[in-house]
Amino acid sequence: MKTKTQKIALSGILGAQALALSFIENLLPAMPFLPPGVKLGLSNIVTMFTAGTMGFFPALAVTLIKSLFVLLTRGVTAFFMSFGGGFLSTVAMCLMIKLVKDKSGFVGVAVVSAICHNIGQLAVSIIVTKTTAFVYYAPVLLLSGVVMGIITGIILKAVMPLLMKQSKFFIK
Repeated sequence: MKTKTQKIALSGILGAQALALSFIENLLPAMPFLPPGVKLGLSNIVTMFTAGTMGFFPALAVTLIKSLFVLLTRGVTAFFMSFGGGFLSTVAMCLMIKLVKDKSGFVGVAVVSAICHNIGQLAVSIIVTKTTAFVYYAPVLLLSGVVMGIITGIILKAVMPLLMKQSKFFIK
């Protein structure tokens, strides 16, 4: 990074992009062939980019920005679901990037991240409802995490040159 100010500015731009993708995704109608609650997770593309180029804390800041947006637009329970899944997802993607990205690539990082996001949301739903009944939904979430992770990983790979181009003013 050139300066702390540039790093903050880039984090703000990436946070805004993640919010825009999240907002757009919420406007899309539910796909009739997808199980309830399953979404593509387009904003995670920006979070993965942030994790890969700036590290854990900026990626966590993007996650927190997205979760606060959810709090304002969908309420407290949705906030905890978003942050629970987002936090676990961000930790997983940062570990994957640091330890095995060269071996797994963007798709591998995205799949593990999506699965961890679903696990985080499942854990929050169990805590909030005080019932373990949601555990039976875990296989659906695992499968959807793999599928959606593959899709978002492919999209990240495709848009990576554009994200790098916009970030060239902030990254060495």
